[in-house]
Amino acid sequence: MNQPPEKFHNGLTAKSLLIAVFIFPVNVFWIIQLEVVRYTHPTLVHPLSNVIFIVFWLVIVGYSLRIISPKIGLTQQEVLTVYIMLCVVSSLCSHDMIEILVTLMGHPFRFATAENEWRDLFWRQLPEWLVVSDEKVLKGYYEGASSLYVKGNLNAWIMPSLWWITFIFVLLTVMLCINTLLRIQWTERERLTYPIIQLALEVTGQRLTFFRNKLMWFGFALASLISILNLLNSIFPELPYIPVKRQSIHQYFASRPWNAMGGVRVAFYPFVIGISFLIPLDLLFSCWFFYWLYKIELMVGKIIGMPSLPRFPYANEQGFGAYIALLAFALWVGRSHFKTLLYYFLQLYHANAGTEGKDDNEPIPYRLAFLGIIIGLAFLTVFSYKIGMAFWVIPIFFAIYFLLAIMIARLRAELGFLVHDLHRIDPHSMIITGFGTRRLDTGTLIAFSVYMFFNRAYRAHPMPQQLEALKISSVQNINPKQVAIAILVAVFMGSIVTFWLLLDNYYRYGAESGYYGPWALGFGRQVYNQLTSWMSYRQDNDLLGMGFAGIGLSLTSTLMILRTRFLWWPLHPLGYAMANSWGMSNLWSCLLVVWLIKLLILRHGGLKLYRRAIPFFLGVALGDYIFGGTWSIGSILTNTTLYQFWP
Repeated sequence: MNQPPEKFHNGLTAKSLLIAVFIFPVNVFWIIQLEVVRYTHPTLVHPLSNVIFIVFWLVIVGYSLRIISPKIGLTQQEVLTVYIMLCVVSSLCSHDMIEILVTLMGHPFRFATAENEWRDLFWRQLPEWLVVSDEKVLKGYYEGASSLYVKGNLNAWIMPSLWWITFIFVLLTVMLCINTLLRIQWTERERLTYPIIQLALEVTGQRLTFFRNKLMWFGFALASLISILNLLNSIFPELPYIPVKRQSIHQYFASRPWNAMGGVRVAFYPFVIGISFLIPLDLLFSCWFFYWLYKIELMVGKIIGMPSLPRFPYANEQGFGAYIALLAFALWVGRSHFKTLLYYFLQLYHANAGTEGKDDNEPIPYRLAFLGIIIGLAFLTVFSYKIGMAFWVIPIFFAIYFLLAIMIARLRAELGFLVHDLHRIDPHSMIITGFGTRRLDTGTLIAFSVYMFFNRAYRAHPMPQQLEALKISSVQNINPKQVAIAILVAVFMGSIVTFWLLLDNYYRYGAESGYYGPWALGFGRQVYNQLTSWMSYRQDNDLLGMGFAGIGLSLTSTLMILRTRFLWWPLHPLGYAMANSWGMSNLWSCLLVVWLIKLLILRHGGLKLYRRAIPFFLGVALGDYIFGGTWSIGSILTNTTLYQFWP
C-alpha cells in the first residue's frame, strides 16, 4: 500500500490565488494583442513563453520580498501553482481554442449572401442557444466604435457564452479525471521525462541555484545578444540580422523531381534548441529522419506517378493510424495498472492486495474520477445531441477526441517536442474518411463545424498542461488536490476572462475594421465554407484513406516491436507519426542541430558532461523568452512592429 507523504506543501494559498486572479486579465490581454491583433502566436509552442516570462519576474519579485520578510515572499510551490494556472488559461485563450470560438458565433449571420447560400443551407439549423444572430448586435461587433456593455449587446452574448463556458469546463474536467487515472503509470512507473516543465522547475528553484550557474548565464547572454541584434535590425534595417527564424529554401529544390517535396524551411530558434536539448537522443534522430523520409516519399511518389491518387501519400491518415497504435501500445504497457483500477472501481480491492488506499496521493479519488468521466461524457452527449449531432456519431466523435488528447499528453510527457499541431488529424476528418458525408445528416455536419474551435488543431491542447501540472505537484510535493482545484478554477475564470476581453476588444475596434489580423474573420469563413462544401458535394467514405490509416497503424506497430526486441534500434515511431506536421516542417533543422550537439557531448563527455551542459541550453531558452517577451510588450506599448522571436 502506498503511504502518503508526511506533509504536502501548500501551493494554492490565498496569496497565490490572488496573484493568479490578478494576472489572468493581463495575460489574456497580452495574448490577444499578440495573436489576434499582431498575428504572432506564443501559445503554439511549449513551454509557453508568456507564462515563463511572467513566472521569471514573479520569482525575482518574490525573492526580493522574501529578503525583506519571509512572510510576504512566495514559495516555489506557490509560484508553480501560478504557473500551472496561467498555462491552463493561456491554452484556453489561444489560436486553437476560444479565439476561434468567438469568431464562429456570429459569422454566418453577418456574412450570409445569395452567392454562398448559407441562409438556405444551414442558417435555420444552427443552434440558437449557442450563436448570436441579431443583426444590430453583430453590427457593433464587426464595425466597432460600440460597447459590449450596452444592454442589448450584453444580453445577446451572455447566454451563448455561458453555455460554451459550461461545455469547456466539463470537457476539461473529463480530461483532468482521465489524467488522474493515467498519472501514476506514466509518471512514477514508466518515469516519463516531461522535458517541457524542466525550465519552469529550474527557474522557480527555492535557492535560485539555477541563477548562480555561470553556464546558464553564458547561454542566456548568447540568446540575448541574438535577440538584441535582431531587434535593432527591425528598427534599423541597415544593421545586420542573424537568421534564426524560419526561412524557405525551396528555391534550391525547384527542378524535377525535387520540387515534389513541397516547401522546405530551415530555422535555428534559440529557445527551440535550448528546450530540445532535453529530448532523448533517439527521439531527436527519429524526428528529423522521418521528416526527410516523408519528403523522399513525396518525391518518389511523383516519379512513379502516385500523385494521380488524391492526397497521396495520405499523411494525415497515416499519422492517425500511427497515433492510435502508439496509444494502444502505451495502454498495453500499463495494462497491470488499468486492471488494478478496474478491480478498484468494482470494489474488489480486498481480494487484490495493494489496491486499498492507492488514490490517497491522487488529485481526485479514483472512483470520483471515474464518476466524473461518466457524468461528463453524459453531459457532452446531451449537449451534442441538442446541437443536432446524430446519436450514433457522438460516441465515435468523443472517443476519437479523447484518444487523441491522451496521445498528445503522452507525446509531451515522453518526447517533449515543442509543437503538436495534428492538423486534419481530428474526429470529424476521420469520421468523414470512414463514413463519408452522405451518411451524415446536416445536424451532424453543423456540430462538426461549431466544434471546430477545439478540433481545428491541437497546438495549445489543455490535456498535456494538466498532466504536466500533476507531474509538478509530484516533484515538488504540492498538495495534488489543491492542484486539481487550481486547474478547475483556472478553467472557469480563464474562460470568462477570455470571452470578456475578446468581446470587449471586438466591440471597441470592430472585427472587420482592419485593426485585427486575418483570422478575426478567417476562422468563420474557413469553417462555414467547409460546411457548405460538405453539404453541397456529398461524398462516400474514403476506402483508400482508411487503408493508409491501416498502413500507419501497421508500420508503427512494427517499429514498436523492433524497439522492444532490439535495444540498439534507433527509430522511434513518434517521429514517424509527426513527420508531416506543421511543427516538424518548421523545426526539423533545430532538432538536427541539437541531435548533433547532444551526440557529440554524450559520445565524448558522457552523462556527466551532458548534465553540466543542461543549464547552458536552458539559459539559451530563457534568454530568448525573456527578451522576446520584452520586445512583444514594447510592440504593444509603442503600437509598432518590433522583432518577434516566434514564429
